[in-house]
Amino acid sequence: MKPAARQALRIAALLLLSLLALQGVFAARIALMAVVDPASTSFQRSEAWRLLTTQGRILWSQQWQPRAKISRQLERAVIASEDAGFTSHRGIEWEAVEKAWERNQRAVERAERRAAQRPGQPPRPVSARLVGGSTITQQLAKNLLLSGERTVLRKAQEAVLTLWLELFLDKGRILEIYLNHVEWGEGLFGAQAAARHYFRVDAAQLGAQQAARLAVMLPAPKRFEKRPASAYVLDRAATIVARMGDVELPP
Repeated sequence: MKPAARQALRIAALLLLSLLALQGVFAARIALMAVVDPASTSFQRSEAWRLLTTQGRILWSQQWQPRAKISRQLERAVIASEDAGFTSHRGIEWEAVEKAWERNQRAVERAERRAAQRPGQPPRPVSARLVGGSTITQQLAKNLLLSGERTVLRKAQEAVLTLWLELFLDKGRILEIYLNHVEWGEGLFGAQAAARHYFRVDAAQLGAQQAARLAVMLPAPKRFEKRPASAYVLDRAATIVARMGDVELPP
């Protein structure tokens, strides 16, 4: 074997070992979360840095609450809104992922056709983002340990972390961590902070309508926090309330 080929094999082997070691570190951190409450997430740390660099200070509100002190109405509302199959799937709903992939492929093809219709102009980069199809477990995997990129590579790592979460943690623990770290506004994280900020009650005291309104905000909390009682939020909340009775909660 030529020296160049041997060197390439060594580099490839080193990269593979590094990748396996990284997955081992991720797996160990997630396994520890079965008994230790995570203090912060990757997304929260990036948000803290953004606030510090853009505003010169960090305005932050978060208080961990055990699951027993979080309203069951909020659990039902979030599952009804974000992931109706939460208790039955194993972290990834492959049919939803396939549909999201097809949507993104069509978007890439449209972008390529538009680029082809502009002869003489420099081509615009076509994004390889993959959006949509995320379960609660996938959202938690992304926020806990990953960056905010939406690339195929990042989605692949998200899938691996999702499988680790489902392997090492039960559904109740996954939901508990998610509800304590999910964003509900700028510098506003977790069910307790959201309940106090929007309704002046503790997370355990949230009623069905209040819980549904918080669930509506999850896809775009920074946008909805400006008008948390808008017509859209209230209409969507009414739909979620109607679905909450059918939600199965994890033990």
